[in-house]
Amino acid sequence: GKGGIGKSTIASNLSVIFAKKGLKVLHIGCDPKHDSTLRLLNGKKINTVIELSRNSNAPTLKDIISKGVLGIHCIECGGPKAGVGCGGRGITKMFEILDQLEVFSEEDYDVVIYDVLGDVVCGGFAMP
Repeated sequence: GKGGIGKSTIASNLSVIFAKKGLKVLHIGCDPKHDSTLRLLNGKKINTVIELSRNSNAPTLKDIISKGVLGIHCIECGGPKAGVGCGGRGITKMFEILDQLEVFSEEDYDVVIYDVLGDVVCGGFAMP
């Protein structure tokens, strides 16, 4: 969907609602701005999976998961700046890392919320 229409707000609110129901929630921010989890982490910006994979040979679960309000586990993908490179490649790389770390089988989440970016620009062009 289009940027600025409330996807991140809805995603973070859904994460809170599910956590209040006692479910184990993983909230994954897939926007290169990596701001999806700010509300869930009381304004704290976390390192992204992409940053950690560049700076470390093998990030661990402890490196990529931050615990937010109501025990919500938060991960931010990261990626290129808007209109530069391909956000989709960053998301693909993140899923490869999450798969290697067996995030979904290790932690046994009841709900996984993905806050996806408005568009995937792989040709380097973006609309203002």
